[in-house]
Amino acid sequence: MGSHKSKSRRFPLLPLRGLLVYPSMVLHLDVGREKSVKALEKAMVDDNLILLCSQSEVNIEEPTQEDIFRIGTVAKVRQMLKLPNGTIRVLVEGVERAEIIEYLDNDEHYEVLAQERPEEEVLDPEVDALMRTVLNQFEHYINLSKKVTPETLAAVSDIEEAGRLADVITSHLSLKIKDKQEILETIDVRNRLEKLLDILNNEREVLELERKISQRVKKQMEKTQKEYYLREQMKAIQKELGEKEGRAGEAEELRAQLEEKKPPEHVREKIEKEIDRLEKMPASSAEGGVIRNYVDWLLSLPWSEKTEDDLDLAKAEQVLNEDHYGLDKPKERVLEYLAVQKLVKKLKGPILCLVGPPGVGKTSLARSIARSLDREFVRISLGGVRDEAEIRGHRRTYVGAMPGRIIQGMKTAGTLNPVFLLDEIDKMASDFRGDPSAALLEVLDPEQNNTFSDHFIELPFDLSNVMFVTTANAVHNIPRPLLDRMEMLYIPGYTELEKLQIASRYLLPKQKRDHGLQEEQLEIGEATLLRTIREYTRESGVRNLEQQVAALCRKAAKKVVSEAVERIVIEPDDIKDYLGVPKFRYGVADLEDQIGTVTGLAWTEVGGETLVIEVTVVPGTGKLTLTGKLGDVMKESAQAAFSYTRSKAAELNIPLDFHEKNDIHIHIPEGAIPKDGPSAGITIATALISALTNRYVSKDVAMTGEITLRGRVLPIGGLKEKSLAAHRAGYKKILLPKDNERDLRDIPDSVKEDVVFVPVSHMDQVLEHALVDQTGIH
Repeated sequence: MGSHKSKSRRFPLLPLRGLLVYPSMVLHLDVGREKSVKALEKAMVDDNLILLCSQSEVNIEEPTQEDIFRIGTVAKVRQMLKLPNGTIRVLVEGVERAEIIEYLDNDEHYEVLAQERPEEEVLDPEVDALMRTVLNQFEHYINLSKKVTPETLAAVSDIEEAGRLADVITSHLSLKIKDKQEILETIDVRNRLEKLLDILNNEREVLELERKISQRVKKQMEKTQKEYYLREQMKAIQKELGEKEGRAGEAEELRAQLEEKKPPEHVREKIEKEIDRLEKMPASSAEGGVIRNYVDWLLSLPWSEKTEDDLDLAKAEQVLNEDHYGLDKPKERVLEYLAVQKLVKKLKGPILCLVGPPGVGKTSLARSIARSLDREFVRISLGGVRDEAEIRGHRRTYVGAMPGRIIQGMKTAGTLNPVFLLDEIDKMASDFRGDPSAALLEVLDPEQNNTFSDHFIELPFDLSNVMFVTTANAVHNIPRPLLDRMEMLYIPGYTELEKLQIASRYLLPKQKRDHGLQEEQLEIGEATLLRTIREYTRESGVRNLEQQVAALCRKAAKKVVSEAVERIVIEPDDIKDYLGVPKFRYGVADLEDQIGTVTGLAWTEVGGETLVIEVTVVPGTGKLTLTGKLGDVMKESAQAAFSYTRSKAAELNIPLDFHEKNDIHIHIPEGAIPKDGPSAGITIATALISALTNRYVSKDVAMTGEITLRGRVLPIGGLKEKSLAAHRAGYKKILLPKDNERDLRDIPDSVKEDVVFVPVSHMDQVLEHALVDQTGIH
């Protein structure tokens, strides 16, 4: 105490992190910080004494004076052991308290001047009483807390010095360093015991609270179990009384639906089994929802519902003609199907694939097939479907599982024999989720699709009565095995006359209706429509044309409303005021014969196109340049045409060394559009020869054909589309390969009347028809 003045002396200082040493405690420390190790070494050299003080914050690596508590414990180092990882383990024994008076300058380690505060022996009955109370409370604490062993109590009871008792008990409590430090700093023994008593009381209260809470939780759980048991009893009672509750009522409802539905036997058994499972499920089970969903799907599918086919051929033909103009082949095919159906009664549904450019009416044709047969119509779009599960469904075990599009479509149709349209079958993609086109194989195979299996439904479903119609823009994008299962019907596009009929019979009346115009309010004559077709559209279908007609109706509607006009007549010359400047030049055929420029014909997914091919020859070193974004096949065609020209140089009066002295540039305008395919062979050859011999090419000729190195002309595809394109552009003569003569019967008469078709089998014939003499006379 104050009266006892003890001496001060120097100590090396070891700051402790997260622990505290009391006098008379013996414990191991791991020392790793460099300064601390140095302090230890210093202590070992001197008299094995070191001062241990705690840091106020655990995570400070290099504590300053402010971070270290002033009062600590002088300890004796008993042994040192170097561990493999470089830290040092020391055994220390606390000797007595000491207070830091000042820090001494020392860069290597902390060194301080400290005053020892030795423990004073107190003999006082009050202190004895305090000691007993503290021991008593500590015993309570041990009983409540499971963290301190009963042996500790025995060891503590034997301590006779009051100060030491307080220190030892505090060291066994799980307290914050701050609280432990407070006990260390209390030099006066009586005060120290009182503080410890406070702390023990607090700790005991907290422990008792914890115990109460855990008991309450246990009670709560017992109560829940009791409620569950009572609820089950209640259910049993209700069952006895015949009241329907929860799942039981649901099952009853589903059974009633099943009676009504009368599905085939194997389906019926499956549904009954699932309803039984559902009934036994507890109301809270998530599985119940899954089963319910499954049963609902099974009950909503048409297992045996069919519509009667209306097998009246004349009526069907009338329906098809009402809806579509032209399209003779597809219509004929539908009527054939009907006739066979009438004779055979049961026929596996055929699978038609309508192939053609956009806007020719593939989707609407499928719709009117359904109308002519008196069947339901379902359409699903396959554009961009990449996942096999879209077609076949997911397994029921997945969250949010659903049947595939086919089964969904059948549910929508509600009958077993709808017309089912699979739109854009060429736009399917495959990726890591499987190949949807492979899943379609089973759907579209008349031999297999009577037992189509969907992953979700898990029962075979009969698709053999469905009439599948698919549509595509291009055949080459459809996988081979899928193609084999379908019957191709090509819809090549419309001639001008057909477009005129379609516009006046269908598009104009429809757009008038859509724009709220009465029949007599707007008149657009055939000449006006023809001009719209020629100068504002260039396409195989009529989608663009419909947009232009809609634009005319829109503008007319605005006039009717804003100018209160009774009747509007749009003459051919007025179109500019409505649709603006013409977008296309009609009759693009060149106005005069030219050298080195020939018109070829190309097939694209959106119909036929005319392609101008230009060749120029300039003095140089024999470079052949090809431009216009050409594909590999087209580049090869150009090489072949070039080689052919070289081999025939003598006959054509071209200098034999022309390929060494000139650079030749072949260009196909519209450079941004990719062009590919072999059918420009003869066109490139003609342009080359015309440029090299300086002879003019007839402006009225367009041509298509593949060329061999010997000058033979090989057949090509898409002749009808190409002819329509040439006719649209106003060419009078088309050169085509001899082998394609058989395709001429598909070409509409209106085109044959305007255009002369010349079959050619060799390049000589091509030149004969295409080149004119310098004078411009044949």
